[in-house]
Amino acid sequence: MELAYYSDYAVRLVNTEEPSRGKDSLSSVEAVRELFGEASQMARRVTDSDVTRFRSVRSRLRAVFTAADEGDQTQAVDLLNSLLLEFPVSPQISGHDYLDEEGRPRWHMHLADHPSNATAGYAAIAAMGLAFHLTEFGADRLGLCQAAPCRNAYLDTSTNRSRRYCSDRCATRANVAAYRARKRQEAERTGRTEEKSQESTTPTER
Repeated sequence: MELAYYSDYAVRLVNTEEPSRGKDSLSSVEAVRELFGEASQMARRVTDSDVTRFRSVRSRLRAVFTAADEGDQTQAVDLLNSLLLEFPVSPQISGHDYLDEEGRPRWHMHLADHPSNATAGYAAIAAMGLAFHLTEFGADRLGLCQAAPCRNAYLDTSTNRSRRYCSDRCATRANVAAYRARKRQEAERTGRTEEKSQESTTPTER
């Protein structure tokens, strides 16, 4: 089962919104269709109604990441289970699209869905992919970027569970901000030390 591929559906949807910046790129049918990537058949079923439905699912998926990021694993699992119950899928063996060097199918598990609309199809895959990732690697592998004001979702695949940022760009920005903050603190401490030194050497007026 391609866990990273399916769980990425959830990350892509959550990151269409930047709440702290008041930005939301999920504003049209075309924007929703782009989320499906290579799943073009499902994308063609998107209608105007799916824009609102996708936003609702997005809020629920973000709540899963938020709970996991705050260390409330039970809440994260409960929220994810509610999505799995509402948007079920059926695992099937597939391989007709992938052939080995001898022309034989490369059999693999595929999440087949039977949705009533495009939102249900996408939500089912996103929730199941996230569930596989959580049970395989742990709820603490679901995080939200620590580089304020960014709060993009990410899946921690590091060997030592050390990831804190959604991208190298945010990691660099956070490191630069931390460096500048340290320099300001050092300058303030140096300034206070110099002031005290000057006060101690100033003759007392009589």
